[in-house]
Amino acid sequence: MSFLQIVLILSTFLCSLAAGFLFAFAIVIMPGIKLLNDGEFLRSFKVIDGVIQNNQPLFMLVWIGAVLALAASIILGISELQGINRMLIVTATLVYFLGVQLPTFAINVPLNNRLQQHDLNSLSEAALTEARQQFEHRWVKWNAIRTFLAILTSALLILLLFRL
Repeated sequence: MSFLQIVLILSTFLCSLAAGFLFAFAIVIMPGIKLLNDGEFLRSFKVIDGVIQNNQPLFMLVWIGAVLALAASIILGISELQGINRMLIVTATLVYFLGVQLPTFAINVPLNNRLQQHDLNSLSEAALTEARQQFEHRWVKWNAIRTFLAILTSALLILLLFRL
């Protein structure tokens, strides 16, 4: 087994874990807390996000590890792969960086940070409703996009591994 194959296996594993994390939010966490009233919804999300923002070690290992492993994969892949295999690693990397990481840091994280700044206990019911309306739909929409593209990345990486 080549070094490139080892790095690709690691990339595939970590990107798939990241996709699973986003998928869990899309199909379990957000639909579950959606059933809560505005204050409970916002508090629940704030607590869940707080765990992530406090640099939960395994989450950080997976999230940052996927980026680093995929970056190493494309560097090695561009020099070692040809034709369709090179196109697969380039496409997977672009999809992941532009479709998962970019929206995460341009949209979802800023929404999370805005929510973290609210003192939810001091907000009126109307203010809680407004805060939820400014947060939920956009966050869920972009998480669905990130989820689909993260799964696509994993599928492309798996396909590439089968071709090697």
